[in-house]
Amino acid sequence: MNALRRTISLVALGTFQLGRRMKSQHLHGLLLGTGLGLSTIASVTYAQAEAAKVNRKLNISKFMAEPITDSAVLLADQDNMRHRMELMIMEIQADFCRALESEEFNGQKFKVDRWLRKEGGGGVTCVLQDGDVFEKAGVNVSVVTGSLPPAAVQQMRSRGKDLAENVKLPFFASGVSAVIHPRNPHVPTIHFNYRYFEVELPDGSKQWWFGGGTDLTPYYLDESDARHFHKTLKSACDEHNTSYYPKFKKWCDDYFHIKHRNESRGIGGIFFDDIDEPNQDGAFKFVTSCARAVIPSYLPLVQKHKNEDYGTKEREWQLLRRGRYVEFNLIYDRGTKFGLYTPGARYESILMSLPLHARWEYMHEPKATSKEGDLLMVLRNPKEWV
Repeated sequence: MNALRRTISLVALGTFQLGRRMKSQHLHGLLLGTGLGLSTIASVTYAQAEAAKVNRKLNISKFMAEPITDSAVLLADQDNMRHRMELMIMEIQADFCRALESEEFNGQKFKVDRWLRKEGGGGVTCVLQDGDVFEKAGVNVSVVTGSLPPAAVQQMRSRGKDLAENVKLPFFASGVSAVIHPRNPHVPTIHFNYRYFEVELPDGSKQWWFGGGTDLTPYYLDESDARHFHKTLKSACDEHNTSYYPKFKKWCDDYFHIKHRNESRGIGGIFFDDIDEPNQDGAFKFVTSCARAVIPSYLPLVQKHKNEDYGTKEREWQLLRRGRYVEFNLIYDRGTKFGLYTPGARYESILMSLPLHARWEYMHEPKATSKEGDLLMVLRNPKEWV
């Protein structure tokens, strides 16, 4: 009798494994034919699991707004890199916005503006303005499609992209970007951007790559802040390749250089573009690690300095440095240029990086022995922090 029971159990198990590859109604009938109650339970459990896959819903509450792509589409093909990137950047946006809101004294919240463009795609722009801690904070997600304008093709060709001219080149671009301008001059400004790009070539093949970076722009130099910031970014890079941080740190120093001033915009961080190695999944995981490093790299600096005293002198210096920030963004920044070149561009979102207030003074130069002079020395001579 025991041998018979073992035989029946083995048959039932094999039948269940076979049934997983059959339609549920055939499976149900086959298992009932064995006369085994356990098989019936297995059939119901499997059917419930399959139904759950069909009926599952995206938890929109963890984002600042609904994604741009329909939730059902995102869930139906989660292996698609377009969808993976959109879900990741929506999560990064929400986590960062809520972390910043938690630092405000009187409960100021981000204004959430979900927008669509007729040419394809859209975005979610979140702006907190006139806060007690953050004078202007913008965190933007964009997921757009269309055809590359000639100016954008030229820009990409100049970076070595093999793109034909005078032909239609459909593209997909998604990314999260943020610029945070604090009220207190002792709290630094932070900028980050992480993005994914696809271009469809005339033969139907695709080119894809990732880009991004995080950089810090202090108004007063705190070397412990600089070391903490760079160490956090280095740790994120080292998880994937120990050569990344030194390479991308130098790239950042070179990129955020205001040529006509012969000074850097800030104390750097990491910056990279055209990343397509070791493979698509590996590149995505690297970019995700960098994006998730933003909060631990920056929030401790906000908490450390947001209550420090300052006066008119510090405020005026902050506004002068913001003027330099504006100069870089409008003259040199590739992301700003690409956005402005793109048909259907949403200028409010592109220019959200600009501060609420800035200042320019003719031939201003701080004393070399002042705290302002200490910062300027580093901006003119980038240094290693870790």
